[in-house]
Amino acid sequence: MKQGFPKDFLWGGATAASQVEGGWNEGGKGLDTQDCRPQYAYLTRAQKNSWEYKQMTNKKFADAIACKEVSVYPFRFGSDHYHRYKEDIALFAEMGMKVYRMSISWARIYPNGDDETPNQEGIQFYKNVFNECHKYGIKVFVTMLHYAIPVNLVEKYGGWKNRKLIDFYDSSAPFVGNILS
Repeated sequence: MKQGFPKDFLWGGATAASQVEGGWNEGGKGLDTQDCRPQYAYLTRAQKNSWEYKQMTNKKFADAIACKEVSVYPFRFGSDHYHRYKEDIALFAEMGMKVYRMSISWARIYPNGDDETPNQEGIQFYKNVFNECHKYGIKVFVTMLHYAIPVNLVEKYGGWKNRKLIDFYDSSAPFVGNILS
């Protein structure tokens, strides 16, 4: 290590769709479980670390779905990668990144999670991101699931406790492959 990194070392970074994308109600994206995570600025650190705050109850979930005051839900906005991906990727390239590990939002591709066909606007968004990365010679590694699932799958099927979700998830994989090709 005294000589530095090897020439073929892949320097990169990673993001989670729920943390960076934003555009939570644009491009045909459905509401997902991370979009329902509140962040109350007025709480102390101790309160935020408490089980009471962290636990997602039925009431908190219903309130989040119905909430029109979206500033309480920071994952809905992220760092606005949905609108700023070109700037973000140019910065990655400027920093010398050669690899970008990113996750794909299930709710952007399948807004309800059990849709028969994928959301074409969501597919186009990811194609645009991949093309922008390739323009700068940045390799893309994709994580298909990073915690968030479409809210519909929780409301209609009870979330991951229902084994049907495995089939819904499994059926989404070929379309993600098509995005990459």
